[in-house]
Amino acid sequence: MNQTSNYYNQHAQAFFENTYQVEMESLYAPFLRYLPEQALILDLGCGSGRDTLAFKKKGYQVEAIDYSTELVKKARELTGIEVRQQSFYELNEVAKYDGIWACASLLHCERDRLTEVLARIFKALKPNGVCYMSFKYGTTDREKDGRSFTDLDENQAKALLDQLDGNEILEQWITVDKRPERNEKWLNILWKKK
Repeated sequence: MNQTSNYYNQHAQAFFENTYQVEMESLYAPFLRYLPEQALILDLGCGSGRDTLAFKKKGYQVEAIDYSTELVKKARELTGIEVRQQSFYELNEVAKYDGIWACASLLHCERDRLTEVLARIFKALKPNGVCYMSFKYGTTDREKDGRSFTDLDENQAKALLDQLDGNEILEQWITVDKRPERNEKWLNILWKKK
């Protein structure tokens, strides 16, 4: 995790420029459909703050965390909210959020700790709360450019969520990366705390 965090600290400006303007509306819509008006959303691993800002502009209450101190600074500047420097391993809230948005963040979670982190997310959600998460599509653990990745496919996602009592997969779909000149596939998972 520290190696990955170091990567984002060193490349914060380039990462920000490559991501903050990517159009994400087609991913927001399925998630927001399940949330009440004025819902409280946690952007878990907010990166540039792009999604935090989008939810804020749509009238939602938003909290955001990221593990990279440099990206936290960028996200604060972009969103005007007090983004916290925190890891998903440290999520400790109880029944606080209507929705948790974990877009391209949990893919940096160590595979053997994914169940623990999902349990933390489950605990932090209110009853009927919804979580969106996305992973690069695949089955391997790998390193690329100094970052660790945990890829996931549908079967692995189901096996993970089956370990949490009281959740339901609402939707699962595959998309292609929205950034220009990228053709990686992503697994998108929307699940609910019953």
